[in-house]
Amino acid sequence: MPSVADHPPSRAVTPSAADTRPAGPGNGAYLYDLWYLAMPGGRLKTGRLAAMTLLGEPLVFGRDPAGAPFALRDNCPHRGVPLSYGTFDGKEIECCYHGWRFDRDGKCVAIPTLVAGQNFDLGKIQLKSYPCREKQGNIWVFMAGQRGAGAEASADIPTIPGLGERYGYLAVTLRFACPIDDAVIGLIDPAHVPQVHRSWWWRPARTAHDKSKRFVPSELGFTMCRHAPSTNSRAYRLLGGAPETEITFRLPGIRTDHIQAGRHVFCNLTAMTPVGPEETEVTNVLYWTAPWLTPFKPLMRPIARRFLGQDRRILALQREGMAHHPPLMLVDDADRQAKWYYRMKKEWTSSREENRPFVNPVKERTLRWRT
Repeated sequence: MPSVADHPPSRAVTPSAADTRPAGPGNGAYLYDLWYLAMPGGRLKTGRLAAMTLLGEPLVFGRDPAGAPFALRDNCPHRGVPLSYGTFDGKEIECCYHGWRFDRDGKCVAIPTLVAGQNFDLGKIQLKSYPCREKQGNIWVFMAGQRGAGAEASADIPTIPGLGERYGYLAVTLRFACPIDDAVIGLIDPAHVPQVHRSWWWRPARTAHDKSKRFVPSELGFTMCRHAPSTNSRAYRLLGGAPETEITFRLPGIRTDHIQAGRHVFCNLTAMTPVGPEETEVTNVLYWTAPWLTPFKPLMRPIARRFLGQDRRILALQREGMAHHPPLMLVDDADRQAKWYYRMKKEWTSSREENRPFVNPVKERTLRWRT
């Protein structure tokens, strides 16, 4: 009989449950010392500020004169007003309340109300700053835990291989009214596709058949080894040739579907960024190297929004049911990736607390399910 020992303490469970959520940080608990996708780079315009809440912390983003992004705590230390409501001349942010000014490193450079003879040390005023980088069209921010910003060397920003210098790019972001755990589990769930993403051009439910895929551990996660895409996924046929796909998931919540068709690459990156305990921003980024796909970009956007919208709808229905705190269960093999996620999350938190390297709990395994 399957075990119930892995159920998180905040959920009730009955002994008859098939298998439960693995133990560890759950229900949206945040992971630190990791890079999170903050926003597509196009959202951050030169000379403008952009505000966003990550892991419950208010951040303000801008670009320096060279175009490099930066991120600061979005509160003026004087009266707490969000700095994102102020002005930005490309070098300094000015608070809209009393005109205090800060540079891109968060240092206070001016307090207009000071008069001659008032020797106030501006060096004592320092906004919290966050490591921030732009890579392959996206802006990432490092959310440090107790180790501080120096821990960023323990994890790197994921890179899409094979893109080169010239590639197509399209990003769509939707906000989901659910904890990050629910968003992640929905993303890596292979069994929901024929029910949630029904489309004549994608994967009709009547074409469901048995699947068998080999998984191996990879950096901060696991990888479904390269294989020919499902024959019932009609959209893959547009790529031509004999496409092969490799699907990778890594903490804190990043999934990449990397398709190689001859010398060309088509990649679908989906990143989940927790805004707060009950909100998650989900960003879907499409990359391609085949020039002939670029004219189809106007068509790709509504398709991507439809896919994300279908996931958002089902997760909203799930939240409606979760309000009654029902017992939950996970079933092998279709839910094995969900179990891995919870176990990796627990191990990452333990490794941070114990100041030791992360030990991936995932073992090589072939999973079978029907979809």
